[in-house]
Amino acid sequence: METLDKIKQQISENPIILYMKGSPKLPSCGFSAQAAQAMMSCGQPFAYVDILQNPDIRTELPKFANWPTFPQLWIDGELIGGCDIILEMFQKGELKPLVEETAAKYKKDDAEES
Repeated sequence: METLDKIKQQISENPIILYMKGSPKLPSCGFSAQAAQAMMSCGQPFAYVDILQNPDIRTELPKFANWPTFPQLWIDGELIGGCDIILEMFQKGELKPLVEETAAKYKKDDAEES
């Protein structure tokens, strides 16, 4: 699978996905650590991709997203932003409702299908 197709598939299959360095429990950079912490504080499950384990994604995603740095948070197929934006939204109380709303929306979709 082409890297770009893999990225598009990850974004479409995961309503909430964080591209970061390391994992939420073992982040490999301060910015990724802060972003993952904010996401975990929202109390909903989210997918993540460790770009250090996926150098192809690390190379291609910034071009696709038109966003040069990591972490990158994608919600419902749209790029929300990087660490500064994630933390700002979290501090303003905007991140948690967005995450909860998205998680609830996709839980409903899954329930209707089965």
